[in-house]
Amino acid sequence: MTLREMHPMGNLTRKDLVDGSIRSRLAMPADLSWTDAALEQSLNATLNARLAGSIWVFAYGSLIWNPLIAFDEHRTATLEGWRRSFCIRSISARGTPEQPGRVLGLEPGGNTQGVAYRLPDDQALNELRLLWAREMCSGVYRPIWNPLVLENGEKVQAIVFAANTEQALYEADASVPTVARLAAKAAGVFGSNADYILGLDTALADRGISDQYVSQIAQSMRRFQRTLTA
Repeated sequence: MTLREMHPMGNLTRKDLVDGSIRSRLAMPADLSWTDAALEQSLNATLNARLAGSIWVFAYGSLIWNPLIAFDEHRTATLEGWRRSFCIRSISARGTPEQPGRVLGLEPGGNTQGVAYRLPDDQALNELRLLWAREMCSGVYRPIWNPLVLENGEKVQAIVFAANTEQALYEADASVPTVARLAAKAAGVFGSNADYILGLDTALADRGISDQYVSQIAQSMRRFQRTLTA
């Protein structure tokens, strides 16, 4: 069993999830903050739709370099029919209400390469509760089951966190210029938006994964940062 802790590019730790302090650290507005009961209801609904077999989770953003969950196996994987999109407005983790940042969601169209984690059967429920505390605290994602193609050609069903387009933090404009301009200046309680994006760009390269959208944002953001410091 493997348990990876935090990456230097972020200060979210497993302890924040275990003791529930992620909620106080994020300090989300009351109208956006999910209760423990809402989190449990969402998790139960997801598990009720589960097919037989091991539980896999698909990572396409910060879960790649800072998963904070126990897993028995990890594989590079492809999710068909969905693409990365910096369509989630971040007003706490990587930005503020006054200077919001952008973090990743998934929107329909294209394909996404990322990492699939297989959870230990005897610890899966506990690890999923921690994952829900991290990803679902404001209901900005829709957890769904979707097939993945692993690097060895095997197909598995995995939990995928797609963007919830009906949530208040969803942004339709996730274009490279818009995201790069916002991310160059934004920072929140878990670090700068720039570190989030550059950390993703590096993590993908380390895995041999190419995502032109992410790379273009990283390059454009660096240009904005040079302008700001000139």
